[in-house]
Amino acid sequence: MKNKTLGRVKKMMKPYIKTIVFVTIIAIIIDIMVLCRPYLIRLLIDEFLEKGIQHNGIFSTSLIAYVYIAMVCIENFLEYFNSTRTNIIGESVVFDLRNKLYAYMEKANIKFHDKVPSGTLFVRIISDTEDVYSLFSDVITTVIKDIFIIIGLIIMMIYISYKLSVVNLIIIPLIVITSLILTKLLNKTYTIIKNVRTKLNIFFAESIYGIKLIKIFNRQKEKQEECEKITEEFRKANKPLGLLQGLLPAIMTIIENLGISIVVWAVVNKWTGESLDVGIIYMFITYLKNLFEPINRIIENVEVVEEAVTSIDKIYEILEADEFTEDFEKGKRIDKIKGKIEFKNVWFAYDKDNWVLKNVSFTIEPGQSIALVGKTGSGKTTITNLINRFYTIQKGEILIDGININDINLADLRRNIGTILQDPFIYAKSIKENIKLFNEISDDKIKESIELSSASKFVNSLDHGIDEIAKERGNSFSAGEKQLIAFARIFALDPSIFILDEATANIDTTTEQLIQESVDKISAKKTSIFIAHRLATIINVDKIIVLSNGEIIEQGNHEELVKSGGYYSSLYSAYYNSLL
Repeated sequence: MKNKTLGRVKKMMKPYIKTIVFVTIIAIIIDIMVLCRPYLIRLLIDEFLEKGIQHNGIFSTSLIAYVYIAMVCIENFLEYFNSTRTNIIGESVVFDLRNKLYAYMEKANIKFHDKVPSGTLFVRIISDTEDVYSLFSDVITTVIKDIFIIIGLIIMMIYISYKLSVVNLIIIPLIVITSLILTKLLNKTYTIIKNVRTKLNIFFAESIYGIKLIKIFNRQKEKQEECEKITEEFRKANKPLGLLQGLLPAIMTIIENLGISIVVWAVVNKWTGESLDVGIIYMFITYLKNLFEPINRIIENVEVVEEAVTSIDKIYEILEADEFTEDFEKGKRIDKIKGKIEFKNVWFAYDKDNWVLKNVSFTIEPGQSIALVGKTGSGKTTITNLINRFYTIQKGEILIDGININDINLADLRRNIGTILQDPFIYAKSIKENIKLFNEISDDKIKESIELSSASKFVNSLDHGIDEIAKERGNSFSAGEKQLIAFARIFALDPSIFILDEATANIDTTTEQLIQESVDKISAKKTSIFIAHRLATIINVDKIIVLSNGEIIEQGNHEELVKSGGYYSSLYSAYYNSLL
């Protein structure tokens, strides 16, 4: 295990170190009883049964039987206690990790989510944390227990007969060589399986999320073939594991029986020159057999450790990636933004010097409405992303109410900006909860927002009104109905700046007209930014900014741009002619 990974394991262990120590002490007590039980049987055989007596002073066969039964009962009770404790430790570690991962995902910037697929994050939170659970519930405490019992068994065997123990040393090299070879092979196999399993989990997560797209484009056959290909790859990756896991206990059983055969052969032929009682021989053989159980368990736990180590490293690659986190605590606190937005010579690239925005400058006054127009890829949505501070610009300056956007508290900034996307996300919760978004908003305010968004007729038609539960991703509602909920959400939150990114694209003309009236009322007092290909929706805005290849090529209101005969004029003419 690498030092870095070991440090991460220690960090996870730290809150539970007292419990781990306590459980380890209990495990050692169990080991001591395991060592004592064969001695009681040896005592019963040699001191009582062979001599044909039932009592010897204060000792008797009945007393030995009672003590043996009591030890078995106590041992099993302590095993149960330890099992529940270690499971609780494992569950607690997983609880902490999953909460940390989720908290990180919420704090991570959009650049992180652009870089890491959602399927990968799903694997980290669900699958990889389960591997860590196995490490803490099955390995951390048992490995100390196993090492202690191995040492104890060897000491007892030497105490019984060091000559017989030396004879059995012949099997130690066999155990070591077998363990080293199989461990090396298992390590390679686990790495391959882990990579293919991650690939498989990502495939399933993305396929389930995108099932509608698969059906729309009739790609079921192709996706099924891809599924069969990946699952076949996973099956082939697991084949060597099955062979190695089957080979390991078989080899260990052979070595175990070889050791017992050596003991029997040595005693029968008196190789050691010792005359051992039957009870002594029984005790030695029992210790020898018991020696293999912890050794087998340690080797089998190699898989658990390998998978856990890989998972821990992958989890902490995310948790320790500080460059992707957003700080919601720092920055100037602003309760209410007036809504003035200034772009001053802004240059921005998602990737190195591949500039998406080039020297962009414009000003939006408080309460002013503007529209961003241009071809796909011209930089319209990028501008709105920068206003939300999803990304940091490379050159220039963005000001909100005269303050550099990077100096404003991020939580306050985004609380004052309301963005409606073309495909709004709807949680599998009630309409009321989807509008509130975990904010404290009264039912009266929600009903008012529904009225403003022209969603009253739609909401009132539902069986449970605002308490109607939406299906996953709002699949129980039409695209237009989801947009109405999104508009109601924005109206309820009452931000200072509205950003509408193709927000009326999926709404019928009648509903769009009703929403436009509501938007016009609010945008008269709020700074509003529209992105729309349907030019009819932006004719009345105060300013239209025309973009091409990341540069502003025209600015002005609708009448000014039409009269200028430039790009916007030709674009509007083409749009107008398409309606004829």
